[in-house]
Amino acid sequence: MQTSQLFKISVLVVILLMIAALSDPLFAQCAMCKASSESNLKAGGGDPVGLNAGILYMLSLPYLIVGGIAIWWWRNRKQD
Repeated sequence: MQTSQLFKISVLVVILLMIAALSDPLFAQCAMCKASSESNLKAGGGDPVGLNAGILYMLSLPYLIVGGIAIWWWRNRKQD
């Protein structure tokens, strides 16, 4: 392997490890979502675990779209 390829792979691994290490705060809610879920609990509603899952689902879609475009661009740039 060339030095530049090894460097790129090591940078990617470090970035992925940092994302994995900092993923715990991803389960936090915004202030409005937290207030809404607390008022729902006080009114006799259920556990807001589904709310966290919905927030993470909506958060992941833009990243998947941008990631898909980036992969498409990266594959097609080699054809030039």
